[in-house]
Amino acid sequence: MSTNRKRTAPIPNALIWLTVSALVIALDQASKYWVLATLPEHTAVPVIEGMWNWYRSYNTGAAFSFLSDAGGWQQVVFGILALGISGLLAYWLYQTPRSAYKVALPYALVIGGALSNVIDRSLRGHVVDFIQWHWRDYYWPAFNLSDSAIVVGAIAMALHGVLGSDRTSGNTTRSRA
Repeated sequence: MSTNRKRTAPIPNALIWLTVSALVIALDQASKYWVLATLPEHTAVPVIEGMWNWYRSYNTGAAFSFLSDAGGWQQVVFGILALGISGLLAYWLYQTPRSAYKVALPYALVIGGALSNVIDRSLRGHVVDFIQWHWRDYYWPAFNLSDSAIVVGAIAMALHGVLGSDRTSGNTTRSRA
């Protein structure tokens, strides 16, 4: 007796988007190599006068140098946290259809940014920051390309969570659309 079961191919997952993470890591590490080889420490090099400087500095803490003077334990905690979050996001990528770029791209950006900063902490004991924005005497804390990828990815995740949900099924993230 034969059964006519229709076999369906599994939906390709979004792990291919980890190539974006690898690209973020490569660009961030290359930019930091350039910074360490060419920019003086703690000296503003104007890119756009009155708005944007290259400014080589170091961060042993988290965002905005949070806990930078905590004595070193924070390096291990931030590294473990970044690896854990990256692992969770990679698992979610595995569960996400490849075509769901509105979900996959933000995950990939956060993973790449987080892992690149882990590489900095592991190799140098601090994160290299070099982009400084300001308006007159108001300066934004220096940051780098991996920080930018994390922020853009996090904002995109939040926007997708608020604006991009499938209201009819109640499914808000990692939908199989």
